[in-house]
Amino acid sequence: MADLLALSSHIIDNNDTDIHPNRVINELSEIRDDLAIVESFSHSVVLDTGDGLVAFDTSTGSNGRAVVEQIAAWRSSPVTHLMYTHGHADHVGGSREFAAVWNNPVVVGHENVAARFDRYAYTNDWNVEINARQFGGVNPANNLALSPDELDDDDAVATTQPRRWNSYIPKGTLRPTIEVDRHHSMTIGGTTIEAHHAIGETDDHLWFWLPASRTIMAGDFLIWMFPNAGNPQKVQRYPREWAAALRTMAAMEPELFVPAHGLPITGADRIARVLDDVASALEHLVDTVVAMMNGGATLDAIIHEVDLPADTLAKPYLRPLYDEPEFVVRNIWRLYGGWWDGAASRLKPSPDAQLAACIAEMAGGIGPIVARARAAAEADDMRLACHLADIAAWAAPSDADVHTMRAEIYMARRRTEPSLMAKGIFAAAARESSVAAGNT
Repeated sequence: MADLLALSSHIIDNNDTDIHPNRVINELSEIRDDLAIVESFSHSVVLDTGDGLVAFDTSTGSNGRAVVEQIAAWRSSPVTHLMYTHGHADHVGGSREFAAVWNNPVVVGHENVAARFDRYAYTNDWNVEINARQFGGVNPANNLALSPDELDDDDAVATTQPRRWNSYIPKGTLRPTIEVDRHHSMTIGGTTIEAHHAIGETDDHLWFWLPASRTIMAGDFLIWMFPNAGNPQKVQRYPREWAAALRTMAAMEPELFVPAHGLPITGADRIARVLDDVASALEHLVDTVVAMMNGGATLDAIIHEVDLPADTLAKPYLRPLYDEPEFVVRNIWRLYGGWWDGAASRLKPSPDAQLAACIAEMAGGIGPIVARARAAAEADDMRLACHLADIAAWAAPSDADVHTMRAEIYMARRRTEPSLMAKGIFAAAARESSVAAGNT
């Protein structure tokens, strides 16, 4: 078993970014005598109450069986309760594996979890598609699949094929049997567990407080990367409320803080420092964006002016390796300002292909656009290069040479990006043009 508390303390105290805190290894480590964590995607944290086990989250459908096996090897007692931090598939998808071993556990979740499951069923094909893009280029060995028995058989190539599955939420995923509104307290085997609702990454998020041991089970309010508050392909996130939730947690003065991704953190001062850093980063983005909106700035101006200091993003728990500040800025605009970006022509725009054809005609054909795209890429202006590559492909959708150029540019762009979300979308664009060019 790894000493996870010592590892996290070292990373935080020494600002060590060489050690990756998010490990998907499906191995159990004890945090203390009555508490263990199975590091997975996401983790399952297990509490021995003396009257059965309580599991906080279940990991994904693909990892659920391995998680259950680790827990069963740790304790012979049954899992009597599942506590959902929220209804994302990587937190609840393994629940059917728990039910297969420990019959009919009580499932505690927010009252919006059931509605989330219904929405996922309604938009299943959309969720399959966007998650294939989001995790595109991720090595299958990393165990990031969400639904194990429904993965495509040919899902094996790390950089040329996306992760794909046919069902976003696995069949048999358990729904909450106890639904929480704002707050709920229960005592299991003499251990009091308080569930607190707050919105942040989702509208159905619970974090759990164990007062006797001053422990917080935080779910995704901390992920040891920049907060997932901007995701360009998912529904609304709430960065201001996210920061407020972190402030509330810090005010509890916890001695142990256990997130659903990354390492547990010990020590009230260390926990307070981490939570303050993350909350302050979100508050800065929200306050700056809203101030510019109030001043009449356009989304274009805001996106290219608002950022966070490099030393903030260099902290080992704030690196933009999954989501990133620019995406959060867009989400803040969407939350407070709607979907229109402020450019009048984009309120009711022409089709992309029509505009691109007009630009190509004015440029004297596709050739000058392709040449300018390549020149921009060689000058490391990848934003401009991608704009021009798209225009060329929209204007000449059947031109193999154009699509070859576009695929090359997007793969080059992918290599320059830090966040998995950007990498996934750019890799998907490259695959799209590789197929159109007949290169795959």
